[in-house]
Amino acid sequence: MKDTEKPRRYLTIMLVPDGGGEHRNFRISYRRLRLVGLLGTVVAFSLTLMAGSWWYLAARASKVRTLETQLARAQADSSRVEALARQMQLIEQQYGDIRGLFGKTPDAPSDLWLPPATDARPRSPSRTPPDEASKPTSWPLTERGFVTQGLLEGVNTEDHPGLDIAIPTDSYVRAAGGGTVVDEGQDSVYGRYVVIDHGDGYTSVYGHASMLFVSRGQHVRQDEVIALSGSTGRSTAPHLHFEILHNGEPVDPLTMVTQP
Repeated sequence: MKDTEKPRRYLTIMLVPDGGGEHRNFRISYRRLRLVGLLGTVVAFSLTLMAGSWWYLAARASKVRTLETQLARAQADSSRVEALARQMQLIEQQYGDIRGLFGKTPDAPSDLWLPPATDARPRSPSRTPPDEASKPTSWPLTERGFVTQGLLEGVNTEDHPGLDIAIPTDSYVRAAGGGTVVDEGQDSVYGRYVVIDHGDGYTSVYGHASMLFVSRGQHVRQDEVIALSGSTGRSTAPHLHFEILHNGEPVDPLTMVTQP
């Protein structure tokens, strides 16, 4: 039977030293050489994979350290914000306490007439009338307030015929001039309201009060407290609605009174 096995092939490596010394021969088969090459490839791939993994882990670790630093800063900022919020709350509370003490203080005590302490709202015009009526020229509050809407001129004065003055609830509302209370009560628009006749065709209106201190037919002095501010009627926040009319026509109150 004829032997068909192929002869094994070898690679011979000859090492010849300098100076003519004895040379050496190394012989390795191609099969073993391929195994060595494959093993080298596997080792190189493994080293490359390990290097890539190390780089990835190092990048992740660096990102984790960055996130930890950002988290520490955020926590520190949060602590500062909470401390600032507590400080602001304390300041607001202190401001509220001070405002509660001085908020109701009249601008000019000598010109302010308070209602009697024994009766919050007299039902009969029994009080001594003033010397004479006067035009509504005084600011209708003991505080400055903030005008949120004025008279709408040139459009339709019936839409908003006066001033809206933002003011805390239960602030003093005072008569802008001396005169006689010709109407008071409550309706769906003005809430609790007062109307004062000042003579010479002038009347003034005060709306959205929380409490009234006067009754119809009662005489009031200029700057006399007639009500407490509120948010009754068609109102979304505490404020005073203040009107001045001359012969029934709206007049811009800011042309007759001066905001403190």
